[in-house]
Amino acid sequence: MSIKLRLTAWYSGILAVMLLALSAAIYGFVYFNTYGDLKDRLREQATKVQPKSVWNYNNGTLDLVLGGPAGQSLFAQVYIYDVDKLIPSPNMTEIDLQFKIPSKAELSSHQGFLQASYGGDPFLIYQIAAEINVNNAAMPGVLQVAVYTGEQVTMLNRLQNILLVGSFATLIAAFTFGLFLARKSMSPIGMVIEAANGIQTGNDLSSRIEYNGPPDEIGRLIETVNSMLGRMEGFYRELEDSYATQRRFVSDASHELRTPLTTIRGNIDLLQKVWEMDPDQSRMSEAEIRQLSIESVKDIADESKRMSRLVGDMLSLARADTGRTFDKEPVALEPLMTEVARRASFLPRQSDWSIGDLSQMNGKYIVGNKDYLQQMLFIFIDNAFKYTPSGEVMMDAVFYQNQVGIRIKDTGIGMDKDEVPHIFDRFYRADESRGMTEGIGLGLSIAKWIIDEHGGSVEVVTRQGEGTTFIIWLPLLFAPPLE
Repeated sequence: MSIKLRLTAWYSGILAVMLLALSAAIYGFVYFNTYGDLKDRLREQATKVQPKSVWNYNNGTLDLVLGGPAGQSLFAQVYIYDVDKLIPSPNMTEIDLQFKIPSKAELSSHQGFLQASYGGDPFLIYQIAAEINVNNAAMPGVLQVAVYTGEQVTMLNRLQNILLVGSFATLIAAFTFGLFLARKSMSPIGMVIEAANGIQTGNDLSSRIEYNGPPDEIGRLIETVNSMLGRMEGFYRELEDSYATQRRFVSDASHELRTPLTTIRGNIDLLQKVWEMDPDQSRMSEAEIRQLSIESVKDIADESKRMSRLVGDMLSLARADTGRTFDKEPVALEPLMTEVARRASFLPRQSDWSIGDLSQMNGKYIVGNKDYLQQMLFIFIDNAFKYTPSGEVMMDAVFYQNQVGIRIKDTGIGMDKDEVPHIFDRFYRADESRGMTEGIGLGLSIAKWIIDEHGGSVEVVTRQGEGTTFIIWLPLLFAPPLE
């Protein structure tokens, strides 16, 4: 059974019990008030019929006077046990009506009010014991005063029917409207189920549940479900991007590894053919074979170094992906920058290398790892040398608030502004540089990871044909260590 049917059944059951209790209360109230008035009239009439405790019986007649404006609906009779004499009121004689006489033994336990039907007509009878003076002798008897209750019975029967039919009709209407309202109130949950089924059977997480109702429990539920769908959509997109990046990484890594392996294998095959060749049948002299071998070995060595760098860079990025970090300690900026500037002058380059004023770094410290900081700076400097075939590459430093900015500026080929968001992606190289410069496109990704691990950031300013400027911002250490 669905929730809406269960709710409707519960509400209808509660309503049925309440209607039954209300109908019983109304019927009981009307019943007791109606018969209460009749009983009071009967008691009052009994006192009028029996003004004294002893009646005088003369010549076999007894005068029974029924008082009150409604006397025509009241009946009375007296029965004397010892003489077996029944004395009815005149209106009973007229309609030939006689009430049942209790036995003398039963009289003590049958006094009071009782209901009986005679000739199909209902009566309410008030029955009490009495003493009748017959020839100056007190004899036991019974007095019965009754009232016709046909109108009351009819009214109560009609009231009972009205209450039963009205309650049943009300229950049916309440069940119908309750089911309608339950279905309408539960319809948003149906939309939640449809959305969940849509997510289960497909991969569209962009759908949302439309709800224009009040912010009640269902409204909060739908808001929570929509929020959950939004988060799931974000997670799903991040997962798709991660898978796409991983696939691209594997594809680019395979491509980059295949090139040096192809070169190494080709040179090895060439050397194998040359060395297995019969000297008598060879068209190459010993000096030519030696020169060819030297060149092949040199190519193999260069490609092996390239593969070593690639594997080392991939290992660094793999460590970054697993969340591994490195030890940090206070590092003095001036010695670090001086060492990097000195060693950078020996890198292969075609442009001029100039260094700004580094004396302002004296006494300034950052918290980091010296080796990784040097690796990061060499990546930016080597990158500037590669893309500056002529001109100048300069390194200096600037300070802003509590940060130091290491600036590496070149006058090389620069980049288009649309390429800047992608330069830190793995295996990415600008289209203008592909095939023109060496590299596999992992250096800047590693540099970005090192900067992030040091709590810094990098700023890029570039213009195509005019050069590129990188500013690496690192937080300064406020309290330098004691030396």
